[in-house]
Amino acid sequence: MEIALRLIGHEARTLTIREWTGLSDDRIRKLYRTYVANHRGVQILRHRGKSPRQPAYFFRNSDRSFQAAQLASLYVMFGLLKISSLGIDTPCQPGSLNACLLLCQAYETYADLHAPAERLSFEHAWFLLIALARRREIGISGCGTCGGVKLRDLLSRRGAVCSNCEAGTLELHFGVESLQ
Repeated sequence: MEIALRLIGHEARTLTIREWTGLSDDRIRKLYRTYVANHRGVQILRHRGKSPRQPAYFFRNSDRSFQAAQLASLYVMFGLLKISSLGIDTPCQPGSLNACLLLCQAYETYADLHAPAERLSFEHAWFLLIALARRREIGISGCGTCGGVKLRDLLSRRGAVCSNCEAGTLELHFGVESLQ
């Protein structure tokens, strides 16, 4: 119940809460109405519809890509993902209560770094973890320029430079040309 309330606080969809906790949809709605809807000063939204499932979302701009790389780094730090010579492993069983607690801790740490309007949603964070664990479309690697963590589109032929270093190189390049 506590984990369900925590997920409701992160504005997770009912399906996501059900997958993590095993609670019924009706029980989740009752928890929201009883403990959240009328008892907090901050309004917590209940999102409807399908959860995010588009990996391209993380590559739309450099800020999103950077934030997704931050989350991926936190997943490694919190033990949700493990990087080995063979690739990425998931030592925690996705869907387990322990993994859910670690996911919440990682997301809360990430949320402390960004304003609410700028940060990725909890649902996107959950999808990122799933996508990284699947290793089909998204991966992580080190940036060839700054050494930071870089989110990689495994279906793209882009280079080994993170989007922030790439943007800095373009700005430097165009800035120098515009002065001449």
